[in-house]
Amino acid sequence: MTEPSRTTIVQCPTCKTSLEWSSKNPQRPFCSERCQKIDFGDWASESFAIAGEPAVVDAEFNDEF
Repeated sequence: MTEPSRTTIVQCPTCKTSLEWSSKNPQRPFCSERCQKIDFGDWASESFAIAGEPAVVDAEFNDEF
């Protein structure tokens, strides 16, 4: 006898829409390519950042070249 499959529901980190965590969604954990690109843009523009000291200080990096 096979066990029933469990459905995992998550919220899109960008728009908070509920969606099924599934391999059928290549953008997971996002609900769409649009939400995925919005999130990427926030990281690229440094609207999002990980707290802490930078691994490389800009002045040190520029001195190497």
